[in-house]
Amino acid sequence: MFAVDRRVLARLGPVIKRVLIVDPNPHAARLMTDIMKGLGSTEIVVQPNGARAMAEAAGLEPGLVFTERSGDGLDGEALARKLRRSHFECRKAPIIMVTAEATASTIKGARDAGIHEFLRKPYTTADLFRRVENVALKPRDWVEAIGYIGPDRRRFNSGEFSGPGKRKADRPATGAEALAAAKDQAMRILAAALDKFDSDPMQAVRAIREQASNLKAVAMKASDSRLVVAVGALEVTLASGPATKETLSAPIGGLLAMHQVEPLARAG
Repeated sequence: MFAVDRRVLARLGPVIKRVLIVDPNPHAARLMTDIMKGLGSTEIVVQPNGARAMAEAAGLEPGLVFTERSGDGLDGEALARKLRRSHFECRKAPIIMVTAEATASTIKGARDAGIHEFLRKPYTTADLFRRVENVALKPRDWVEAIGYIGPDRRRFNSGEFSGPGKRKADRPATGAEALAAAKDQAMRILAAALDKFDSDPMQAVRAIREQASNLKAVAMKASDSRLVVAVGALEVTLASGPATKETLSAPIGGLLAMHQVEPLARAG
């Protein structure tokens, strides 16, 4: 029998209290519902397709989402991307994708769609619990870019695939290295957001705001007064009215001038 420490279940509570399950198969959805109730979920809603799932998410604001990878009216990757780009409070909620196809390509597709974890069918209660425990108790950095919105893909952890294409954790060894890595990523995303501003202005502004916040945190931790001033100029511009590519070019250009950035496709 599968047993879980009550103290662990208590820590999972805030995440699993409200759960959205997206699966066109009622029997599979019922199995997952029963397991999540056993773990302590108190409000579980099941929807069979992507359109109804998005409508439900707006009101439910789930702390955790399970989605089948594909089915009648359901594309799990498209659903994840749409949720990530929404204005819902739950847009950053952990998403666990469930599928009988656990190949390198499907796992990569899930990761690049902003999925937190990957669960292969058939699964046990212990399998599901490990995924829930990962997303609830081992949070990953959030990446707000243009082409990608979701948890840091470098930390993607699927127990279903262990081939040469699986990336290992690569956290910087020291605090200084961690700050340098965070600064570098933020600068790359700023460069990509400005470059692609006209193609998606709303997400570009959201990405720029997020990176301004990230750079401000880096500047404070590193006691970098020049960076504080440069980020401040960007924040003033963002707060001064509707942001445009023209108004943002100068403050972002000032930041990029402080940091040599070579464009990376994965940054945006």
